[in-house]
Amino acid sequence: MDSALVTIGLPIALALIMFGLGLDLTPTDFRRVGKHPKAVLVALGVQLAILPAICFGLVLLFDLPPLLGIGMMLLAASPGGTTANLFSHIFRGDVALNITLTAINSIIAIATLPLITSLAIGYYDRSDDVSMPFGEVVKVFALILIPVGIGMLVRDRAPSFAARMDRPVRIASAVILAILVLAILLDQRDNILDYLGDVGVVAAIFCATSLVVGYLIPKAFGITASQAIASSFEIGVHNATLAIFVAVEILDSVEISVPAAVYSIIMFIFAALWGMFISRRVGATREGVTA
Repeated sequence: MDSALVTIGLPIALALIMFGLGLDLTPTDFRRVGKHPKAVLVALGVQLAILPAICFGLVLLFDLPPLLGIGMMLLAASPGGTTANLFSHIFRGDVALNITLTAINSIIAIATLPLITSLAIGYYDRSDDVSMPFGEVVKVFALILIPVGIGMLVRDRAPSFAARMDRPVRIASAVILAILVLAILLDQRDNILDYLGDVGVVAAIFCATSLVVGYLIPKAFGITASQAIASSFEIGVHNATLAIFVAVEILDSVEISVPAAVYSIIMFIFAALWGMFISRRVGATREGVTA
């Protein structure tokens, strides 16, 4: 992969995404955990425990090659993406819950992402050629969280400017992610058909399962429909840019980044279809109750 894309494109993409998250955040979002602990704890439990277990089961079931298996687990360990907030807004989810979950999970991932990825590396016995140095991961997250702080400061000092910048930042983040995905697929063009055959179905099943489980489990715990929708998108829409960054920059493997690149394409399609389905179902249920 072109070095300029790695050294410049990836950090810019991450910085924009996290700056955009900061533009949506206020200290109240973190205090909301105390007001709605059940919704937050259930969603985090699904994302941090159940999701990696499901992903590992799929990796074993489809007998993925080692580097693609590690890439899938890295993706599963990545926190929700800021695009989840957009889907939640469109399909009547609790956007405030999304923002809170993204912020908290991005911090928790400082520990859980290297732990889960290291376990995957150990399972495949690839520690000789692939390593996940915890210190480097902490540095990456420190660099990521700085733009969040800047975004929060901008929102506090200039709320009207933050509101105007929200959409352009989201669009720019999506464009840069699309460029990164295209670059990865071009870089791996000699193997891409094999990769898609190996990981395409797994990524699709994992995405669909994440969205559905992210909705049904919170509902089973008695969480409101809008919060369950928010949880579904938070769990199903991952920060693929972060997974790609860690794969290429820290693990030094473009192949490990392929699952995140493939997933990033699938998740937009699946999330839109799922959002249309679930919002209509919730709307119909509400109309039935009203009637």
